[in-house]
Amino acid sequence: MAAPIRILGLDPGLRKTGWGIVVSEGSKLSFIACGCVESDGTLSLGERLRQLHEGISRVIATWTPDEVAVEETFVNRDPQSALKLGQARGIALVVPALAGLDVAEYAANLVKKTVVGVGHADKKQVQMMIRVLLPKAETKSADAADALAVAICHAQHRGMRTLVAQMRASA
Repeated sequence: MAAPIRILGLDPGLRKTGWGIVVSEGSKLSFIACGCVESDGTLSLGERLRQLHEGISRVIATWTPDEVAVEETFVNRDPQSALKLGQARGIALVVPALAGLDVAEYAANLVKKTVVGVGHADKKQVQMMIRVLLPKAETKSADAADALAVAICHAQHRGMRTLVAQMRASA
């Protein structure tokens, strides 16, 4: 049996960054915790990013994940919104990296396809499948459910990522 791996999934957003922790042990998944790190929209962009940095740092310190998975940003029609989301995503990538954790990235369509079976599933379908896959999960927001979906996606795909990395190292 594979050793249990504690996975932190992050769904980056400037207003709310969803987070979810699962433990993967072989093919078994267990819910640990989930929530959102929020920033105050009345503050400057720099202060909001600091709030996200501090919040994600607290999540990592509290729940001590072994690995982290972050959802990739989809292209937004509004360049200003896309830039701000990209900056929040940068915080979601760098905070775990600074903590010495491996960080994987997954496209939103792959996350949805892994969890729901359809790459263009809506948020309600994702939330419903989270309840099926993790019956003890109490997601109070779509952002937290999305973060759990990212963690589940990583749990399903991490073995292949490890194998590819090992093959590259031996080549």
